[in-house]
Amino acid sequence: MRIASWNVNSVRTRASRAVDLLQRHDIDVLCLQETKVKDDKFPTEPFAEAGYHVVAHGLNQWNGVAIITRDEPTEVFRDFPHQPGFAKDPDKDQRVEARAVGAVVRGVEFWSLYVPNGREITDRHYTYKLQFLYSLARYAESKAKRKLLLTGDFNIAPEDEDVWDLAVFRGKTHVTEPERAAFQMLEEAGLEEVTRRYTLYERYTYFDYKSLRFAKNEGMRIDFQLASAPLAETVTGAQVDLDERAGEKTSDHAPLIADFAVADFDSVR
Repeated sequence: MRIASWNVNSVRTRASRAVDLLQRHDIDVLCLQETKVKDDKFPTEPFAEAGYHVVAHGLNQWNGVAIITRDEPTEVFRDFPHQPGFAKDPDKDQRVEARAVGAVVRGVEFWSLYVPNGREITDRHYTYKLQFLYSLARYAESKAKRKLLLTGDFNIAPEDEDVWDLAVFRGKTHVTEPERAAFQMLEEAGLEEVTRRYTLYERYTYFDYKSLRFAKNEGMRIDFQLASAPLAETVTGAQVDLDERAGEKTSDHAPLIADFAVADFDSVR
C-alpha cells in the first residue's frame, strides 16, 4: 500500500499535478491539505477519470482537506472527536474549521490533517494550535491498537535538524517547546513517525516561495506520517518527491510518500 501526503496549496490550481502524482508513483491513498475549496467546487472529475474516489472536506476558500483513494472507503469522518474551533474574536462562535478528514480503506483508518499554523506566539491562533494537537493526541490514544495513520501538514519542526537554520526561527512558531511537546504527545499516544528513517537525505518537505529557498535547500520538515504500532511495523520505505517541488507553478510543499506492507489491501490489488 503506497500512501502519500501533500499540502497541495489549492487543489483547483493543481488537480492535474495531483493526478499525475497518483499515476507517476502508483499511489493507493493520497491525503491532501490546504485544498482551499468548498466541497461542491472540488475538482472530482479528473480523479474519477483516473480511477480514484474522493473524500473532501472544505467549508470555504481557506484550509480544506481531502483523501483520494483507489478503493472506495468503507467509512468517512469529517472532523475528529472534540476537535476545537476558532474565531479571531474570542466572543464569537468558535467554529470547527475544515482541517481534518478521515476514511477507512481496507481496515486502515487514514486522516488527512492540516494543523493550524499558529501565526505568532502571542496570537490566539497559537493557543488554538496547541488545543488542536492535544485533542488529536487523545483521539490517537483511543485508536492506538488499531491500524491508524495520521498524515499531513503538522506545521511543527520537531527536531532542530528539521529547519535549515534554527537561528532564523527562534522566537517564532513551529519550533517552540510547547509545539514540540504537543507533537511528542502524539508519539506518546502510541504513534510512530515512520518516514524520517528513510528520508535522511531528503531532509525538508516545505520550502517557502520567497528568497529562492528551494534552490538554496533552505527548507523545513513539517509534513509527517504518524502510524500506530500495528501499521508502523509494516513500513518498508519512504521518500520525499523533491522533483514535484522543483516543478513550475507547484505547491511550496513536496509530497511525502510511504510504503506499507498491508496484506489485506495488497490481496485485492
